[in-house]
Amino acid sequence: MTRPLIAILRGVTPAEVEPIARALIDAGITLIEVPLNSPDPFESIRRLVDRFGDTAMIGAGTVLEPEQVDRLAGIGAKFVVSPDCNPQVIRATKAAGMTSCPGVMTPSDCFAALRAGADVLKLFPGSLIGPGGLKAIRAVLPPDTQVYAVGGAGPANFADWRAAGADGFGIGTALYHPGDTAAEVAPRAADLVARFDEVFG
Repeated sequence: MTRPLIAILRGVTPAEVEPIARALIDAGITLIEVPLNSPDPFESIRRLVDRFGDTAMIGAGTVLEPEQVDRLAGIGAKFVVSPDCNPQVIRATKAAGMTSCPGVMTPSDCFAALRAGADVLKLFPGSLIGPGGLKAIRAVLPPDTQVYAVGGAGPANFADWRAAGADGFGIGTALYHPGDTAAEVAPRAADLVARFDEVFG
């Protein structure tokens, strides 16, 4: 089972990324994102693809340019996450055979992303929009649209987000801060998965 939980490892370095990813996978989180504003992100992603590509989906976050998409495709990344809705990035991602997860905040963003071919809408920042905002937007989205809440979503409010129509989540600092060890990440990941499973079954 692939839980719709994306671990966001912002700030991770190539030297530490593999044991942290191992801890996440062992806990049941198999969608792992390295944002491109991390130190040497393409090397971290390459290492993760080589080591865990058979057991996890490895992708990149904070992807802003189509050229970055091309480079990610070359090292075997499987999904692309952005903070914004850039149709060029979405189209490049789909042309490369990867899953597209652009950032959206308004109905206009949502429909622009869907028209460009997005697979998953990243509702960002979730803390500003809130479950109430998602519920209102959901009323006009196609019913099968996948929406992940990112920024302000976590175990304490999983149930509220689910009731509003969230399909999944991107989780950053609740799992990982720069400099954290795998031993520190492991219990957080296990608790997050347990809380998610309680709410989503």
